[in-house]
Amino acid sequence: MLDPRRLTLLRDVAATGSIAGAAARAGCTAAAASQQLSALERDVGAALLERSARSVRLTEAGRVLAEHTEPVLASLAEAERAVRDVAGLRGGTIRVAAFATAAAGFVITALTAFRRQFPEVELHFTELESDEALPRLRAGELDLAVTHDYAPLSGPDLRGLTQRALYREPMLLAVPRRLVPAKPAPVSLADFAGSDWVAALTSTGFQAATEMAGRAAGFEPRINVRVHSYPMVLATVAAGFGVSLVPQLAATVHRGVGYLPIGHPEGLSRQIHATTRTGGRSAAVQHLLRCVTDALGRRTDR
Repeated sequence: MLDPRRLTLLRDVAATGSIAGAAARAGCTAAAASQQLSALERDVGAALLERSARSVRLTEAGRVLAEHTEPVLASLAEAERAVRDVAGLRGGTIRVAAFATAAAGFVITALTAFRRQFPEVELHFTELESDEALPRLRAGELDLAVTHDYAPLSGPDLRGLTQRALYREPMLLAVPRRLVPAKPAPVSLADFAGSDWVAALTSTGFQAATEMAGRAAGFEPRINVRVHSYPMVLATVAAGFGVSLVPQLAATVHRGVGYLPIGHPEGLSRQIHATTRTGGRSAAVQHLLRCVTDALGRRTDR
């Protein structure tokens, strides 16, 4: 790999007609410049300068290399500017994903604040469930994902990833309004082992929260309805199709639906994380993390 500083000296010899002139531009002595140019000749294995007591001129090899030097140095300078712009949030791209409840609840607010502060950073957002976002994050297709898992149930594969805990929201049991007692108290999911259940359409593993929570309570939930979104979960619960686990952020006021706190399994909750690749936090990711934290804080303080 040719040294850009030596290439710069060769270019300046061509421009000024002397090693002394090139040295003056570089801010070094003529002797030091001459040593660097000799090293460049060794690097390329060819004589680049014809030296005499009073003058110096480029050989044909020197002329060819000098002609190629200018675009190389210009490209390096542009690369340096681009890196400084990204580090200073005056350019670059950040790719973000979040699951639907988080996106609607606080992530879009955070992205809006980030875009207002750093309009020159190109922002890409995709709504993805956690089991879809994590492999794409690990593969380098995303820079930050807002993900979740369910405590104390099994968690995802986090090899190569780092998580920052954002918020732990309790899981609630959504039931038809007629099943809410006058004085609601924490319930055991086992009390609803004979009920029909409504659950989200999921893949397998850590996202199958309803199944895992039921098993932790000692039964296999009878899931008769599966839907894509929490609004549909609440609509089907209100219509009497069953009961459902609902995280606090999704427990909106809905006619015909009541919410019961869960006492068993203990600690049943959804932990929300900001997930990045290990060692992959750029300046843009760091600033966006602050925006996400601020937006979530405003949302949960209501």
